[in-house]
Amino acid sequence: MTYQTTLVALADPTRRRLFERLRRRPHTVGELARLAAISQPAVSQHLRVLRQARLVGHRQDGTRRFYQATPAGLADLKRYLESMWDDVLGAYARSPEPRS
Repeated sequence: MTYQTTLVALADPTRRRLFERLRRRPHTVGELARLAAISQPAVSQHLRVLRQARLVGHRQDGTRRFYQATPAGLADLKRYLESMWDDVLGAYARSPEPRS
């Protein structure tokens, strides 16, 4: 996976809200559907995108599946942002000092 997958997954406001909820604590699809006021199939589709981006995972507890945030997808995004920051700092260090 790449940072682009993470950016695309989080670009959708509904997915971003679901991810923010899952960062706080695990939820079932039914809980997420009630909290977000959208259908369970819609929540499942959003969760599929978030799983593909490695932003969420799940665990089975009997017949219930609990979804929770995972750090893997954010790690890709973090590496990308850090590389951008390194580029900016390097360009700044190479730039000539402003003259008065």
